[in-house]
Amino acid sequence: MKRVLYITYYFPPSGGSGVQRGLKMVKYLPASNWQPIVLTVDPDHAAYPILDPALEDDLPTDTRITRTRSWDPYAMYASMMGRKKKDAVGVGFLGADHASTKEKLARWVRANLFLPDARVGWVRFARKAALELAGDPGFDAIVSSGPPHSAHLIGRDIAKATGKPWVADLRDAWPDAAYAEMLPTTRWALKRDLSLRNRALKRANACIAVTEDLASTMQNATGAPFSVIRNGFDPEDFAGVEPMKSEGFTIVHTGSLAPARDPEPIWNVLANPENEARWPELKLHFVGNVDPLVLDSARKAGAIHRVQHTPYVPHHEALAQTLGANLLLLPINRVNNAAGIVTGKIYEYLASGRPVLGIGDPNGEAARLLSSSEAGKMLAWDDEEGMALELDRHLEAWRTGQSLNGANPNTIQAFSRKEQAASLAALLETLISPSA
Repeated sequence: MKRVLYITYYFPPSGGSGVQRGLKMVKYLPASNWQPIVLTVDPDHAAYPILDPALEDDLPTDTRITRTRSWDPYAMYASMMGRKKKDAVGVGFLGADHASTKEKLARWVRANLFLPDARVGWVRFARKAALELAGDPGFDAIVSSGPPHSAHLIGRDIAKATGKPWVADLRDAWPDAAYAEMLPTTRWALKRDLSLRNRALKRANACIAVTEDLASTMQNATGAPFSVIRNGFDPEDFAGVEPMKSEGFTIVHTGSLAPARDPEPIWNVLANPENEARWPELKLHFVGNVDPLVLDSARKAGAIHRVQHTPYVPHHEALAQTLGANLLLLPINRVNNAAGIVTGKIYEYLASGRPVLGIGDPNGEAARLLSSSEAGKMLAWDDEEGMALELDRHLEAWRTGQSLNGANPNTIQAFSRKEQAASLAALLETLISPSA
């Protein structure tokens, strides 16, 4: 069996959506004759806002994992602010309400001195460990997964030192537009970041992205050719999970909810006195970390009484909530490139078979996925009338015992994590045997 060095910062016991792609690639690559050697950060030195140790049960028992030290500026920031480190890297860290002088200074330092990201302090430790792994047990190829895009600096350096082919896997844009809009980045820092990106990715033997839009954007920006291997779902994750149902009609959102995804139009629709009387049984359940600004938004609109919030729970519990939902909420970030955003949770939403209400660009890539899979609709952020009509449609069906279905199972098989790992394995084969 061939071996691949898999470089990823987010790996169990880290929780959250960012860990799933690496975890599932490592789980399923052996089925395609590739044994991963994982290079990641030691949890004691990591900036993990979420922990989910149960995810480690999903790893093959013979997986070799090397965990290294790291120096992380969030530890320094937490010390400055008198916080725990995990709180300093939470969903609200970059929120607009952080206005103290210390916090403004910390964000400026983060944006302009730590490039390409705040995990750059991991690079020198990971590079040293990777070179040791190159000798024992050795590997045939390298994959780096980012963000953090510092992982790609490690992949570049190890590919150069060993001559092994390297695949750069981008789960988000580099630089990330959502962060760019929240951080006080100077022109010099942006220029430096773009230079790091271009020099790194042009050195890669192959680049992959999780969406068509991201692949096109990164290819046009860097000149490096990109292909697409999407995110997805693992059918085994759903085995034995019992739906967690609630009384009434429940709209569920799982995962972190930052201000850029605040479903403000929903609050306005629910706070309408006519709708208040028409939908007495409707409530929203947020499962995961929610920025306080989002809850404040619901409160100001007069809809907070409709909201139930459960902080982060293990992945299998989040799936139980997903399966028990009457309707799933999928807000897309309100940023300039919203049309190209496909959140990782959409694939588990599709696999659940529950209907989805999206808020974003009706012509975007996520909208096309909802439409082609027959899972639901994507409505524009300002289409409050359309949201009210869609809620009416679902509630009327539910009241008559004829709840609407979600995705057609026959349309989503290509999003299986096992299929995606097989696609990555096939790419690696072409790199080590170009003439094959």
